[in-house]
Amino acid sequence: MEKILSSIVPRADDTYLYERTLHDHGLAMVAGLDEAGRGPLAGPVVAACVILPRDCAHSLFLDSKKLTPKRRETLAATLTAIGAVIGVGTVSHQTIDQINILQASLLAMKRAVDDLLSQGIAPDFLLIDGNFPIPATIPQQPLVKGESKSASIAAASIIAKTRRDALMAELDRQYPLYQFSRHQGYPTKVHRLAIIQHGPCPCHRRTFKGVKEFV
Repeated sequence: MEKILSSIVPRADDTYLYERTLHDHGLAMVAGLDEAGRGPLAGPVVAACVILPRDCAHSLFLDSKKLTPKRRETLAATLTAIGAVIGVGTVSHQTIDQINILQASLLAMKRAVDDLLSQGIAPDFLLIDGNFPIPATIPQQPLVKGESKSASIAAASIIAKTRRDALMAELDRQYPLYQFSRHQGYPTKVHRLAIIQHGPCPCHRRTFKGVKEFV
């Protein structure tokens, strides 16, 4: 299967090509995986695993980074409305500090798959954004810049981003000095200044540059 997928030439006008190819080879349940929150200085990393209905408008689902927050929220609601199968996995800032952000991202994606399994849904194949496979026995294929190549991965990026933004809004209510709803924990000028003025709060990642200097 890896050989078949590697021969595919991605098309901007057909972001369901990988999924359709896998379907044609007898793999009915193809899931896309992506994460949100690798770059921030605070909060968790969140991943999603999404199986799109075959008959939906796949072209609707684009890389979450290319969408406005309002559009992401609309599409996240659309995914639920059309019956997409959704699993979510979260890894805390404490675990990120313990195992590093790459391993935490892969763990979050594994947990998203485990969430699907807990719902009684077992994917036949995983399309994963990035360079690395996740620690799972399910057949899988990493795709660099997968959000632009696979509608399922793009849908996962939308769910992961909206779920993480909601978690950061809750952290904003707990720690208003840092304005997490404004920047979601990313190292913006406003965020860096808040850390300098107030020091790190309990949800900051202690091993990250921009935080560890103030611990």
